[in-house]
Amino acid sequence: MSANIIKLTGRIDSGNASEWEQKIMQQIDAETENAFDASNLEYISSAGLRVLMKVRKQAVNEMRIFDVSPEVYDIFDMTGFTELFKVEKRLRELSVDGCEIIGKGFYGTVYRIDPETIVKVYNEPDSIPIIQNEQRLAKRAFVKGVPTAISYDIVRVGDSYGSVFELLKASSFNDHLINEPANFDVLLKKYVDFLKVVHSAEMDPDTLPMARDTFISYLDVIKEYITQEQNDRLKEMLSAMPDDLHMIHGDFQMKNVMLVDDEPMLIDMETIATGQPIFDLQALYVTYIAFSEDCPDNLSSFLGISDDLREPIWNSIIENYYNTVDTKERSIINDKIQLLATIRFLYLIAVSDLKKGELGEKRIQRSKEHIGELLDRINSFVI
Repeated sequence: MSANIIKLTGRIDSGNASEWEQKIMQQIDAETENAFDASNLEYISSAGLRVLMKVRKQAVNEMRIFDVSPEVYDIFDMTGFTELFKVEKRLRELSVDGCEIIGKGFYGTVYRIDPETIVKVYNEPDSIPIIQNEQRLAKRAFVKGVPTAISYDIVRVGDSYGSVFELLKASSFNDHLINEPANFDVLLKKYVDFLKVVHSAEMDPDTLPMARDTFISYLDVIKEYITQEQNDRLKEMLSAMPDDLHMIHGDFQMKNVMLVDDEPMLIDMETIATGQPIFDLQALYVTYIAFSEDCPDNLSSFLGISDDLREPIWNSIIENYYNTVDTKERSIINDKIQLLATIRFLYLIAVSDLKKGELGEKRIQRSKEHIGELLDRINSFVI
């Protein structure tokens, strides 16, 4: 439900408080949320505050005051209004013109502002709740011992919003892989070792979504692409997975893992959940294998990595994570990961523009074939 926006402008004091009371009362909508735009409010006196108190008593839904200047916010804060209303201080504005792009993903673009600071600019126009949720999730992971960057500020970037992080001279594993190809084995081992550290963190019950349940919900979205029998089997296999409170990042691809003073650190925490390691490994399969299967230049265009590295990267991830070079064992592990990854890949196709065009049709058809073939070989997601 969209909010009814009422603009507060200029100065509201004893000289015009009664006029403002009439004006606001005429604009109040009892059927929806009412919000005050304070972007042009220069000052409000105690008389103006009493007007807002009267309005609050008349309104049914919660009321918020947004885009409040620091000076006016101090008035609200000192008088206790920040406890009665949801008061949102004006965000500082930041320009990314000419800034280096250090990452680009499904949710937004990451820019380096200076050697110590990066900002992630979100694609969604009303992304503040997403940013606040990511801040909350990052703090939960941090207190459990997972090194993660926590945003310390929300800013406006043009018509969008951004989340600001302090990352001193940080660079991603992806950057190191591009710039240090001779260190491939060392980098991949360090990267996978950090993934194991993340998976060792046990979260408190009922604080994060369970990845298993999220994937069960995906089946309702992709049911148009698979048979009812396949849907039922996949749901049965997912439901049989035990509860697991260990942390899952959800998008552990190498652009989301930074090196700060040679120590790994996570960014992009909006997808964290709990579950078994396969839920992170399937996401890596989607990134490094599935997207490139029918679009061979995907890695180079999305990550800047040579496309002939996709198989070596994936093989190294599996070898380092499971400490096995046994061909049969790796084949079984790979099948389970691929089947779970195909569920998510079909979900991403179904809810986005990826389903459009010849490439979309090809990806859907190939995914349907993979599900049919893999269900003939495996009957459990447990590794």
